[in-house]
Amino acid sequence: MKLAIDHLVIAAANLASGTEYVAGLLGIAPAGGGAHPRMATHNRVLGMAGGLYLEVIAIDPDAEAPARPRWFGLDQDAVRARLEQGPYLAHWAARVETPLDLTQMQAEHPDRLAPAIPMSRGSLRWRLTVPDDGSLPAWREAGHAAGDGLLPTLIQWDVPDYPGVSLPRHDLALLQLTGRHPQAGLLRQGLAWMGADHLIHLEQADGPPRLSATIETAQGVKILA
Repeated sequence: MKLAIDHLVIAAANLASGTEYVAGLLGIAPAGGGAHPRMATHNRVLGMAGGLYLEVIAIDPDAEAPARPRWFGLDQDAVRARLEQGPYLAHWAARVETPLDLTQMQAEHPDRLAPAIPMSRGSLRWRLTVPDDGSLPAWREAGHAAGDGLLPTLIQWDVPDYPGVSLPRHDLALLQLTGRHPQAGLLRQGLAWMGADHLIHLEQADGPPRLSATIETAQGVKILA
């Protein structure tokens, strides 16, 4: 596969707190965005250098409950408990580019990739992998599984002006994406299979899994976590 980092996902209890967190750390507030009716979520976005962007996402309190579990584990007790402590870097998405086709890839490897569902927001159209239960993606091997936001969601844009292209690019450069996990070896297998092992640095570590992004800003290097 040919993959690139598409965007970083900041989960928040609401958009205001997520926006405040990012602005306080990076010096620039996410803006714009919109609603995802299929998932009953909404977001704000922030363009970065190198054609990637940052997304703050939260449950949309004005939306009808979705017919399925929300993405990124937002309906799960563990995620909601973590959000009570404040916004955090929960996940990341890796972009699939032509000539590869995400839908075909998933059909060929249904045991490895979650269903590739079509999504839209305004004029944007894309497909991305979301497990049926809304959980974060995981890699399974020999009865073991690991994910916890460190294995990327795969996304393929079906419009040329996707956010990484159309958003204003601010003076924010991702220097390194880092994951710490007690089963780092298992995650490396999944990342290597995807062709995404060069996009994130994984460290073996006890304790809760953590994702962090080292970002160069106008005020110096900051750690988004």
